[in-house]
Amino acid sequence: MARLDGKVALITGAASGIGKAIAELYAQHGASVAIADIDQRAADAVAAAINASGGRAMGVAMDVSDEAAVNAGTEAVINAFGRLDVLISNAGVQIVNPIDQFAFADWKKMLAIHLDGAFLTTKAALQYMYRENAEGRSHGGIVIYMGSVHSHEASKLKSAYVTAKHGLLGLARTLAKEGAAHGVRSHVICPGFVRTPLVERQIPEQSRALGISEDAVVKDVMLKDTVDGEFTTVEDIAQTALYLATFPSAALTGQSIVVTHGWHMQ
Repeated sequence: MARLDGKVALITGAASGIGKAIAELYAQHGASVAIADIDQRAADAVAAAINASGGRAMGVAMDVSDEAAVNAGTEAVINAFGRLDVLISNAGVQIVNPIDQFAFADWKKMLAIHLDGAFLTTKAALQYMYRENAEGRSHGGIVIYMGSVHSHEASKLKSAYVTAKHGLLGLARTLAKEGAAHGVRSHVICPGFVRTPLVERQIPEQSRALGISEDAVVKDVMLKDTVDGEFTTVEDIAQTALYLATFPSAALTGQSIVVTHGWHMQ
């Protein structure tokens, strides 16, 4: 099995859902993991559980839309663990509304968390990943953005989310080209619907907005284009993140990896 022994990963939005699953799997495979989340108490609880099971983890309070908080949190991770090898930019929220009713404040919030957060955490991580040793070689690293099938598709009611997730493709591809000289690779994981608390909240919201039952939202909106009518799982995404973090070369960089039960095929 692929291992991450000696590596350090900073994972945002890791107090629950996909981020938590990635942190737990990375720890099982030998990585030290920083659980970054706006909810400090929840982040500390996840870290404590990983430590209790024999892993190595720390909780980090981080509002990814706040540059000072991102810089301070990233520095704390490097001070504690001595290095940073993998950044998982995963923090996200969802707000659904038709474009003509989408509040500008909500639009700005969505882009601040998804796009500004990805940029700020990347910039902070690169200050270490680009750093050269005595031999003049950069430390290097891997940056993985949590995109979505909506990085490639669009759905009603999700203008800000779709816009932000499309934007991550551009950021990752640019980083792949800029980071290559420094040993830095980047990717975007693009899940289909994963039944996390974020998605659970969307079901009644879309039911009301579309005027259909919650069962119809699941069957006829969320899963209608999959090949088997199944949700993607947090474990599916964590395994994908492990694969990308342990791939041995830059033969794989700047890619979007779609994990959707066949919803979108590249």
